[in-house]
Formats: sequence, C-alpha cells, structure tokens
Amino acid sequence: MRLIDRLGQWFNLRLPLGDPLQETMKHLVPRKSASWFYVFGSAALTVFLLQVVTGILLALIYVPSAGEAWNSLQTLNQGVSLGWFIRALHGWGSNFMVAIVLLHMVQVFLFGAYKFPRELTWIVGVFLLLMTLAMAFSGQVLRFDQDAYWGLGIGASIASRVPVIGPWSVQLMLGGPIIAGATLTRFFALHVFLIPGLLIAFVGVHLLMVLKLGINEWPMPGRIVRRSSYLQEYRELTHQQGVPFVPDALWKDILFSGFILVLIAGCAAYFGPFGPGGQPDPRIIQTAPRPDFFFLWLYALLSFLPPAAETPIMLLGPAIALTVLLILPLVAGEGEKSWRRRPIAVLSVLLIAVALGTMTRLGEYTPWSPVMNAWSGLPIPPEYLHGATSLERQGALVFQAKQCHNCHSLKGQGGQRGPALDRVALRLTHDQLIRQVIQGGGNMPAYAKNLTPAETTALVAFLETLHPPNQTPAVNASRAVALHIDAQTNSSPIRGDR
Repeated sequence: MRLIDRLGQWFNLRLPLGDPLQETMKHLVPRKSASWFYVFGSAALTVFLLQVVTGILLALIYVPSAGEAWNSLQTLNQGVSLGWFIRALHGWGSNFMVAIVLLHMVQVFLFGAYKFPRELTWIVGVFLLLMTLAMAFSGQVLRFDQDAYWGLGIGASIASRVPVIGPWSVQLMLGGPIIAGATLTRFFALHVFLIPGLLIAFVGVHLLMVLKLGINEWPMPGRIVRRSSYLQEYRELTHQQGVPFVPDALWKDILFSGFILVLIAGCAAYFGPFGPGGQPDPRIIQTAPRPDFFFLWLYALLSFLPPAAETPIMLLGPAIALTVLLILPLVAGEGEKSWRRRPIAVLSVLLIAVALGTMTRLGEYTPWSPVMNAWSGLPIPPEYLHGATSLERQGALVFQAKQCHNCHSLKGQGGQRGPALDRVALRLTHDQLIRQVIQGGGNMPAYAKNLTPAETTALVAFLETLHPPNQTPAVNASRAVALHIDAQTNSSPIRGDR
C-alpha cells in the first residue's frame, strides 16, 4: 500500500489529475437521479469504447480497396482466428450503440433534461446522434458487397437532389462520378478518422457540461423550471438530497453497461457478423439493396412514396426534423419537466415510435419500388434509327435490353457514369469497340459473359452509327493502309495480265 501511495503521489505531482478525478467521483447528484433511468449515457460511452477497440483490430486486416475490401472481409470471417467474432462484435455493437443513443435521447426528452440550463447539452447530444448514425451508415458501406454498393448509390442519388450543392456533395462523397476505389477510401477515412474524432470531441464536451451543470433531477410534477431561480433550487436540492456519484450512481452504470456488453457478445456469438453478401457488381441493377436495421424505415418509406413526392419529402423531412430538435430547448427551455404533465411530448414520442416501428417492419419484406432502371426506359432518339439496317436496329435493341442507357447518355438523356456515346464512332474503331464491350476497361465492366457473339456484333454495328452525319467514323489506320495497298494491287494491269 505504501508503494502504491508513493507511486500515486509521484504521478500526481507530475500529472496533477488526482484532485480533479476525486472531485469528479465525489460530485453530488440528486438522490433520485442515481436510478436505472439514468444509465443510458454511460452505456452508450461503453459501447463506443468497444467500437474503438474492435475497429482498431479490424483495421489491421481490412484493405480499403475496391478490389480487396470484399476479400479482406472473407479473410476475417474464415482465415483469421476469431476474426468473425470481432467483426460480429463491431457490427452488433453499432446496432446497440444506435439503439442506446436513441433511448437516451427519448429519456432526456421525456424527463425535460433539455430545459435550462442544459440547452447546449441537448444540442450536442443531437449531433452525437447524427454522428452515431453516420458511423453506422459508413460502416455498412465498408462491407462493399452488393447491398452496400447499391445502398450507397441510393444515398448518392438522394444527396444529388439537394439544390445547388447536390452535384458537388456527390462528387465529394464518391470521389468522382461513379462508385469506385476512391469512394471506398473516402468512406474508410470517414469511418476510421473523421467521424470517430468528432464523436470523441462531442462526447468530451457533453461530459464536461454534465459535470459542470449536474445530472438532471428527477422530474416531479409541479416543479417548474424558471431561468431566474433554477440554479439556486438545484444547488439546494443537491445539498439537501445529494449523494456522491461514486459509488451511489456508478454501480448501476457499471452493471447496466456490463449487461449490454454481455448482450452484444451473445448476439455476436449466436448470429455472427453482418455480411458481406455477394461481391458488388454494377451490371446487376435489378437488385433490392437492403440496409441495416436502423435504416429499414427509410427503405420502406422510399418504397411507398409516390415518385412526385420523393424529392420534397426526402429533402424537407430530415431538415425539418433536425431543425425541430435543435430549436426545441431554445423555445421550450422553461416550464414543466414531468412527462406526466406533458401529454403532447408523450404523444409525440408514441407516434414517432409507432411510425418508425411500422415502417421498419414493412421494410423487412417490402420490395424495392423506386425505379432503378429508369434511364433504360428512355427511348433511343429517333434520328439514330433513321435509315438503320436491320442489324443496326437489332443492336439498338441490345443497347436497350442490356441497360446501356444506365451508364451512357444519348442526346443528353441517360446515365452519367460513363461517357456520352453520341460521338463514340469518332473515338473508337470497329475493333476497339468490340474489345471495349467484351473486355471492359476503365470504369466499364466486361460484358463477354453477358452477350452472345451475335449480340456483340449487332451492338457494335449500332455503335458505329453514332457519329455526326458530316464526319467520317474512326478507322484503323494500319488496316486502311493495307486495304488501300491491296486495292491498288488488285487493280494493277500487271496483276491483271497474270
């Protein structure tokens, strides 16, 4: 014991944290606040620490590359001892963290803990919720399977609809016009560095304000919050009925956090990790990308929305909800705290819970309804078919059937993932077109296994017609010279005499 005391004194002289730590542990909290209703914040912090530890372990193996991400997860699942369990802990920890943060927000709202003087504490908590959801979404993207690929495509599609900054935000998110290696690198940086850094900063500020302002007292009916007298009333309450945080409140936090960790470990061992599913394939557009559990409600909502209402609801809905959450403590910072005398608050929570629960349940089996092949439904401009041969018209049908319109545009209509094809015959020769279609290249996948030789021939014949009428299509220079020489040889009088 003497040795421990001497070591403690040695460190305290050089790193004077002993007194602040003792003050923190002994700070008084209202007796009724040391209850099981106040354990969600510490449980969320515990799960976040679990995410940090398991995330570091996963980062040792994971390769943030479009070509290797899926394989590295397979290695973790099958080739690394307990790699699957670490992945499962990280995945289930993410779900539990989102759930606990949501429960904590609901508890704070119903207990009126957002009122004076804790308005800023609530606002920081809103940003913590947003960061937690961002961690969950970016983590799903890093699986880089078929669900992640198309789920990110849907997210980018939603972001692109934001006025003015939409296209810029998509470029920033994807690192280019398509989902590729740069996209995965950016989401890896977000998931591993930026978002956790912001979470740590917000958590630090949140804890500091909780320590400085104290834990919210138990909401008693009739106890009104007034800015002029609340601080004095709170000091008197903690002086008369306060108990030290350690051990009166801490032991409940420890037990509940331990229980949550056991639940996470049990789910990880029984259910295993999430994915990855099939490898991402941009050619398979007839897919139903299913997000993780806490985003299923959005999946179902988009399924049921009429096309005309998608954009306004997707853009205005989150903006209105975020605005309400941020201004809530500013416009309702005084008054009754007890949920028993705030029926509108209770009704609001119940309605939101029922709505989200219903949409989440529907999202488990609702088919994906937004049209993902909308560009393929666009007809080929008539001028590109005028005077076309039967083979070229057959190629136009192949162009439509294989959904080439999803990535390439004609006359400004169609996808933007690949280059416009209005002048493709000026850039690529016959042989180059065949090679590009069969082997792919750049961002284009190979279609050798998806097209028969007859379909390839027809498609290339159609592509060769895509050039301005007054310009000659590209030809192979060496072949042109050879044909010219052969023509001269065939027409030579000497050859004719022979």
